[in-house]
Amino acid sequence: MNEDLTTAAILLGIIHSGIRLATPYLYAAIGETFSQRSGVLNLGVDGIMLMGAFFGFYTVFQTHNPWLGLLAAGLVGAVMALILCVVSITYQAEQGISGIGLYMFGLGMSSLLFKTMLGTVEGVKGFSELRFCFGDSFCLADVPVLGDIFFSHSLVTYGAFALVPLAWWILNRTTWGLKIRAVGQNPEAADSLGVSVNRVRYASVTVGGVLAGLAGASLSISLLNIYQENMTNGMGFIAVALVYFGSWKPGGVLLGALLFSTVNALQLWVQVLNLNIPSDVAVMLPYLLTILALALPFRRALQPAALTKPFARGEN
Repeated sequence: MNEDLTTAAILLGIIHSGIRLATPYLYAAIGETFSQRSGVLNLGVDGIMLMGAFFGFYTVFQTHNPWLGLLAAGLVGAVMALILCVVSITYQAEQGISGIGLYMFGLGMSSLLFKTMLGTVEGVKGFSELRFCFGDSFCLADVPVLGDIFFSHSLVTYGAFALVPLAWWILNRTTWGLKIRAVGQNPEAADSLGVSVNRVRYASVTVGGVLAGLAGASLSISLLNIYQENMTNGMGFIAVALVYFGSWKPGGVLLGALLFSTVNALQLWVQVLNLNIPSDVAVMLPYLLTILALALPFRRALQPAALTKPFARGEN
C-alpha cells in the first residue's frame, strides 16, 4: 500500500487516531499539573501508569467489569503516589531521584506481576466506542466527518477531555486550587497564613497518582484492551514534558497533548501506508517535537517558583 497522506479518508483517520491517542497523555499530564503546581515534580508517572495498566487489566480479566478495572488502577496509583509523598515531602529526598526510583519500581513490579499472574499477552473486553444512537435508525457516529471526529470514542476518552475544564476550574476558581498555587509559588507565605503545605502537597500528588493510574488503565482496558510489558513506552515522561509545554495550565496541556498525539498518529499512518520515509525517522517525529517544545526558553520562566524545592517550617 502506498497512498498519499492528503486524501480525505486518511486525514480523517489521523485526526480520529490523534484524539484517541491523546487520552493517556491527558490523564497523566493533568494529574502531573496538580502535582507540579503544588511544588512537587513526579518523574515516576510512567511507573505509576504501568502499575495502573496492569492492575486495571488484571481486574477486568478476572471480573469482566471495566469499571472495577478503573477503580483498581486509581487505587494503585494513589498508593504509589503516597509512597512518593513520604519519600519526597516528609523525608525531603531529592524529587528527581525519588521519582526515577518510583518509575523503576513500577517498571520492574509490573513486569514481575505480568510474568507470574498472566504469563502471556491476553485480551479483555474493555470500554468500547460510543456511537450516540437514537433509536435504531440514527447514530451521531454515522454523521460524515463530524461523527468520526467527535462521536466515536470511548467513555474513557471523553472523560480525559472533560478533565481539562474541570482541572482549570479547580485550580482557578476554588479555595483548594488557590492553596495549591500558593504552596507551589511561595510555601513560606502560605504557611504563615495557616495553610498546611505538606497536606496540600500530599493531596495534589495523590490526585496526580490516581490520574496516572487511570492513564495506564486507559491503554490496557480502553485503547488496546491488552496488557504487555512496558506498554507505556515512556508515555509518562512525555506527560511530564507536556506540563512544561503547556505552561502548567490545563488548556496548554490539552493543546500539547493533541499536538503530540496527532504527530504520533501521523507517524503510525506513515508506517501503515508504506511511504518513502524511513520508519525510524517517522518514530522519532513525536520525540523531536517534544525536545523542540521544551527548548523554548519562555516556558521555563512560567514554572512554579517552589517546584522541586522541599519545605520545612521555620526555614527561610
